Amino acid sequence: MRTLILLLCAAGAFAETQTLTLRQALDLALQQSPDLVIARLDQERARYAVTIARDPFQPKVFAGSGAAYTTGFPASIDGAAPSIFQARTQMAIFDRPQSYQIAQAHENLRGAEIDVSKQQDEIVFRVASLYLDAEQAARTLEVAQRQTASLARVLGILQAQSNEGNVLELDVERAAVAVKRADLNVETLAEDVANTETSLAMALGLAPGDRVHPAAEERSPLAVPVSQEQTIEAAIEANKDIRRLESNLQAKMLDIKGYKAQRLPKINLIAQYELFGKYYYQNYYPVFQRNSAQFGASFDIPVLAGKSAHAYISQDDTDIAKIRVEISRTRAKISADLDHAFREVKHAEAVRDVARAELDLARKQVNVDLAQQEEGRLSTAALEQARAAENEKWLSYYDAQHLADRARLNILHQTGTLLTALR
Repeated sequence: MRTLILLLCAAGAFAETQTLTLRQALDLALQQSPDLVIARLDQERARYAVTIARDPFQPKVFAGSGAAYTTGFPASIDGAAPSIFQARTQMAIFDRPQSYQIAQAHENLRGAEIDVSKQQDEIVFRVASLYLDAEQAARTLEVAQRQTASLARVLGILQAQSNEGNVLELDVERAAVAVKRADLNVETLAEDVANTETSLAMALGLAPGDRVHPAAEERSPLAVPVSQEQTIEAAIEANKDIRRLESNLQAKMLDIKGYKAQRLPKINLIAQYELFGKYYYQNYYPVFQRNSAQFGASFDIPVLAGKSAHAYISQDDTDIAKIRVEISRTRAKISADLDHAFREVKHAEAVRDVARAELDLARKQVNVDLAQQEEGRLSTAALEQARAAENEKWLSYYDAQHLADRARLNILHQTGTLLTALR
């Protein structure tokens, strides 16, 4: 137990917080995100599967020796003539089912490439979302700290006035409770900052315990497409899920062609050379040729192929019907999701505009209260309360702005243009 505690303490000691811009975070995620690394390994495996499928059409040469002690008529263990040295090669010349397997392997490779692209889009969306969350958490914490400082100053003023008998003790207690509530809010927001920054570091594939703090930078707002109808059509055409389903459909159709081609003949190239020992045959044959070579082709013509191919074809037909249904359902879902996303953007922007108007009004009120306080017509406590109210409006505005950014992010993610927009 003591060793475990020491290890945990050591891990915490080496944890670090990196400050990154959004673009730096995206570049790092695309390099070392664990999910993307796994997808690329699957793509590499699919590429090797193409090589394996092509193997029967590649010539292979085997060399060896069949030399052995014999008694009686000279023969090897398998009944062939024993040889001192032998070499043979064999390769497929015409094998239609295997050709379809090669085409299917290529299609599977294309599907794996689509999976990599899809995983890349998902990682970009996840990292961008976590980055915006971390930014929002940091801004909210900063405003909450200012609000707590304002409330603490109000409490100090009221306590001084209470000692002079100018305010009620109940007002002081209310101010003290407000300060405690604000302190608790700051602690909660600090925990949110730690959680979001840790989640962002994990998405980037950093070491356990590391955190990523968003860098202060000016970014232009994300621009969403104007035409909803054209956006939906483009999203359906470029959607990675639909492209993956279409790739699966093509692979199944090639599988069916391969089963149907099992009734076709297969042709293999055969070549062989053998060097026999003279002592094997000198007591049995008056004339003996030590060098033996064969070159030609073997034909394999199926006569009764069985019923399994028909059953496999029926299974693939069922899978194709399911894929077609899934494609249709995915198209409908994309249209519905984008329609909902556009409505969310419109609503989020309206909420943000209202929050901005309320913030501007609160700032103007603070300016008025500040002028009155300088003229001696407003107490310092009232001014600090106005500043606390302004901070509340800042929090509301940041929340509304965050929701609007997330809504735009969602549209760009669904259209497959998020990475381009962020870069």
